[in-house]
Amino acid sequence: MGKVPVLVTGGAGYIGSHAVLALKDAGWPVAVIDNLTTGFRFAIPDGVPLYEGDIEDGALLARIFAEQKIGAVMHFAGSIIVPDSVENPLKYYHNNTAKSRALIAAAVEAGVSHFIFSSTAATYGIPEVSPVTEDSPKAPINPYGMSKLMTETMLADTARAHPINYCALRYFNVAGADPDARTGQSTAGATHLIKVAVEAALGKRSHVGVFGTDYDTPDGTGVRDYIHVSDLAAAHVLALEALIEEPGRSLTMNCGYGRGFSVLEVLDAVDRVTNNKIVRKLEGRRAGDPDSLISDNRRIKATLPWVPRYADLDVIVSHALAWERKLTEIRGES
Repeated sequence: MGKVPVLVTGGAGYIGSHAVLALKDAGWPVAVIDNLTTGFRFAIPDGVPLYEGDIEDGALLARIFAEQKIGAVMHFAGSIIVPDSVENPLKYYHNNTAKSRALIAAAVEAGVSHFIFSSTAATYGIPEVSPVTEDSPKAPINPYGMSKLMTETMLADTARAHPINYCALRYFNVAGADPDARTGQSTAGATHLIKVAVEAALGKRSHVGVFGTDYDTPDGTGVRDYIHVSDLAAAHVLALEALIEEPGRSLTMNCGYGRGFSVLEVLDAVDRVTNNKIVRKLEGRRAGDPDSLISDNRRIKATLPWVPRYADLDVIVSHALAWERKLTEIRGES
């Protein structure tokens, strides 16, 4: 199978930079477009072309598609903070939906054949049943989830009308960092639990807030399905291969391990890995947090030859911790 050049949008960000590494490691030609509002130039490996700009810029996209002979797009660019989406919905419909429409239109115009989209379990809202299958009702409870679902719908309609196929991967809770510490979660003020917890373990935060202790779960705290970012990136490469093998087929798949850990279990894992004790501050629930959100991952396992390599909470934490230490060096923090 020929390896077509791939354009990674948001390739200087957390998940996008891991996808760039996975593609590069597997021998795919890759280029990045990123406006660097939340991404980092240091996250892009040497030898990978970076176009600093916006996915809404049709002229720039046309130039990239032509210069790099792009055959596939992996689309990670967008805004991802749920409470922010509630406060500023139009920002999310602009960044995640309108800009995605511009990107899809440019891809169709350039004759790009394959499109992989970074979607989210937030499309399910608060599911009545967990684990959640891909056919569970889509009922987003915030603009972030809806903005992603709208893009999935645009892709489905576009694939019916044009010679392009797509894969929408619905992520559960992405965590960890590249095992070789080449990239990781670098955003200041990030809200991801494991990122927050390793920052606290290294003294960058005074405590970790535990939001809600009265959920219908074994220890009363919310349960989530944490997936290692490098396993997620590997799934994107396999999905691309599947799209190329069957040009008439599009895919929608959950990305998770199919098992969950509570907030307290995650903090216990950080304590274990660091041989330290994080200060935990019990606080009230946040609006819209489901008791439990776990993926049913049977479809991706049946569809792709995807075998997770890092499906161990302590490993996820240790990789996140190693990256957090390296990030301190990169930024020259004391």
